[in-house]
Amino acid sequence: MSDADIVRLQSYAAAGNAAAPADASTDALDDDALVAAYSVADRRVPTVRMNFVTSLDGSATVDGVSGGLGGPADKAVFDTVRRLADVVLVGAGTVRSEGYGAMRLSDADAAWRQAHGLAAQPAFALVSGRLDLDPASDVFVKAPVRPLVLTSDAAPGSRRAALEAVATVISCGTDSVDARQLVCALVDRGLTQILCEGGPSLFGTLIDADLVDELCLTVSPLLEGGAGIRISHGATSAARRMRLVHVLESNGLLLTRYARAR
Repeated sequence: MSDADIVRLQSYAAAGNAAAPADASTDALDDDALVAAYSVADRRVPTVRMNFVTSLDGSATVDGVSGGLGGPADKAVFDTVRRLADVVLVGAGTVRSEGYGAMRLSDADAAWRQAHGLAAQPAFALVSGRLDLDPASDVFVKAPVRPLVLTSDAAPGSRRAALEAVATVISCGTDSVDARQLVCALVDRGLTQILCEGGPSLFGTLIDADLVDELCLTVSPLLEGGAGIRISHGATSAARRMRLVHVLESNGLLLTRYARAR
């Protein structure tokens, strides 16, 4: 994998807490091994997986965006978990701040998905209570699959009408977007493997509702300083115990996978 080589430091049994042997392999993971490392045991079981990156001192951004925290290995994991997802879920604020365009996997990833019985492209779902989205943006106009927009009954009618021309708009709550209704709306459409890429408010809402099944967290070997935001913030405090599945390493980046200890 050249510059994106990922070395297995330690892995943990998926069904328990026993650590792998101390002499576990330190060979670079190839593409198949990386897919295996992030695959779920049963795709029929709904899974909400978060994917985030943070600095050593807890910032989710550098200069306002997350891109400066990652590297080739983080990008390899990013592409892998997208390839495995049925739907990629993102808050409207993150779409704007991170400069999302149309979500399109590479031809190679699309071919891999089709060879494994999946749709060529995962669905793309945007969460927006106010529907503050531009229907003329590339997110919609150049999308390979008609996007989903998850909102509430209270969303402005004129914005809903404009977006319905380019997306499937779904109400998931009366006055605001309800996290449980949101997840149910996706699962009811056969989108059981849900990958959420942010942002912090959406992550916090999912934590509050105890809907987070996995967190794939990259820890960057960087002290950001400043006043960067955390990867999550919610309306209430919640203590959700997670179990470490694995830790991978590449040039100082730690690539972790945690599962909810239910």
